[in-house]
Amino acid sequence: MEEINVSNIQSVVLWATFGVGLSFGAISHRTHFCTMGAVADIVNFGDWTRMRMWVVAIAVATLGLQTMSLAGYANLNDTIYLGNQWSWLSGILGGILFGAGMVLASGCGSKTLIRLGAGNLKALMVFMIMGVAAYMTLRGVFGVLRANYLDTVRFQFETSAYLPDLLAGLVSTDTSIVAPVLAIAMPTLLLIAALANKSAWNKETILGGVGVGLTILAAWWVVFQLAYIPEHPDTLEAAYLGSYANRAEGFSFVAPYAYTLEWLMFFSDQSRVLTVGVVACFGVVLGAAGNAFAEKSFRWETFQGVEDTANHTIGAVLMGVGGVLALGCTVGQGLSGVSTLSLASWVALGSILLGAVLALKYQMWRVERMV
Repeated sequence: MEEINVSNIQSVVLWATFGVGLSFGAISHRTHFCTMGAVADIVNFGDWTRMRMWVVAIAVATLGLQTMSLAGYANLNDTIYLGNQWSWLSGILGGILFGAGMVLASGCGSKTLIRLGAGNLKALMVFMIMGVAAYMTLRGVFGVLRANYLDTVRFQFETSAYLPDLLAGLVSTDTSIVAPVLAIAMPTLLLIAALANKSAWNKETILGGVGVGLTILAAWWVVFQLAYIPEHPDTLEAAYLGSYANRAEGFSFVAPYAYTLEWLMFFSDQSRVLTVGVVACFGVVLGAAGNAFAEKSFRWETFQGVEDTANHTIGAVLMGVGGVLALGCTVGQGLSGVSTLSLASWVALGSILLGAVLALKYQMWRVERMV
């Protein structure tokens, strides 16, 4: 394969990812898809409608990706989610921090991009602070603490964190028998649970759940079918073009914040190139902006006071640090990660939800004290 062909393929990968980001941003803005909002609706009002939308998205993405894997079109072991070592302390602590942070910052990483596209200036500040905090946790002072004290607390799997592998080990059977059953049964049960109530049967919930789930699946398809080449001409090794660390990267919005800031700040440095995470961020912002203008809902919004500013600042830091520790956000772990059927991703997702509930309870306590 000649180098010019590699360059062309990489361009196609980046443009395709940008297109998927546009769709994700537009659909999420149109349907008010929001994990933090879904949890807040349950805690504050007992309303499960938006949570049902999210569960539908998980089911669609999981069923699609597992079908790709079983058919031989996706190698899930090339993702970050199915290693045989699980830094469980980082995952749980990071998830709790991220969940609390997204409540204080009025939305997770993807929601911040969507709000930014709709004219929210608070989201711009959250984006910048979260990106810096994420970079500090990847390579800076927080990164030293992470690598030396948190990531070292690990659990060693006999095979991997893949749920079919773990279940096969428990019942002493072959993974090839368990995987097809779990790949179909798990998302099917999630769909049944999500759609069991009549409140889920409305256009917004179905469009949001199915639409977002399909964009996550589309992102995986781009990675495995367009970005993967079995032999790079420079290294003579398999490669995922457009990725930051030569891994199969699904949609996630924590580390890509840091890489987006890096690309913008070092734009003239030719060694800094666009990656799928960066173009996905741009795509989500522009997709949300396009829908906001189409609906005539675009408006500038800023902080309401000192406490509002402080909450968003603290929340952005918690999301930047926590998202890196947990290896993802509500999209990176809560959609892309869980669709790989990784035990680590499901635990991280549970930790994010726990952190969000704790922060919402704190906010309720805070309001009561102010009355």
